[in-house]
Amino acid sequence: MADGFDAAGKVAVVTGGGSGIGQALCRALAQHGIRSVVVADRNVEAAWRVAAAINETYSHGPALALELDVVESRSVEAAVEKVEAEIGPIDLWCSNAGIHAGDGLGDTSDWRRSLDVNLMGHVNAARAVIPQMARRRNGHFIVTASAAGLLTDFRCAPYAASKHAAVALAEWLSITYADDGVSVSCVCPEGVRTGMTKPNSLKAGVSSGFLEPEDVAREIIEALKTRRFLVLPHPRVAEYEQRRAADRENWLGRMRAARRRLTQATPSAAAS
Repeated sequence: MADGFDAAGKVAVVTGGGSGIGQALCRALAQHGIRSVVVADRNVEAAWRVAAAINETYSHGPALALELDVVESRSVEAAVEKVEAEIGPIDLWCSNAGIHAGDGLGDTSDWRRSLDVNLMGHVNAARAVIPQMARRRNGHFIVTASAAGLLTDFRCAPYAASKHAAVALAEWLSITYADDGVSVSCVCPEGVRTGMTKPNSLKAGVSSGFLEPEDVAREIIEALKTRRFLVLPHPRVAEYEQRRAADRENWLGRMRAARRRLTQATPSAAAS
């Protein structure tokens, strides 16, 4: 495996880069000397705003905006071809786009959307970019999953299941491509103050343990230095996962109790 990843002089693509963790990561990469960071987002106007703000700060104008829907495999393939032809070989792909859809078991559309974005978005990117990295015997691929992928989210089955699948995919990629010089990281935060979690974070207040996107971006940059696989911006997630593995029955009982507390506090949640 190659030495730790140094952003200086490299080319990176960040999906979901128009907001939240993706936006913070684009800024952090620019701060650490990235040659070019492609802010890729389905909302191209948001991507342009992020790129413009970065370029106002850094004189070499490292950021470019790209409209990209990670669900469309051909669009992802075209994006990889475009970046590599016009900017240079992609050293780092941050597969960060994600959604939280539905409540409880959700409906069929919630499952389709969640699996399309939270799992197949990573699959589409891996298919398109990792073979290129493997041929060069160098590259790093980041999957933004969630603590829900290591534990669960009892509020939303489509989210929990799709994030578990994302973690499993990241593990498979790490095992499969390590000998080809491609390293993989899997980011599993708990609550982060983004558009996705804004209602919950506002209710929880400032002492709830919610992190800012910039906090997560800093953890990712630190993980890149050693090409560490598991990135836990909330260190307590490691303890929770160990408890889960050591005594699953006890862990399930604790999660049931937590769910009861939540539904008693918010009666409407019981209907979901």
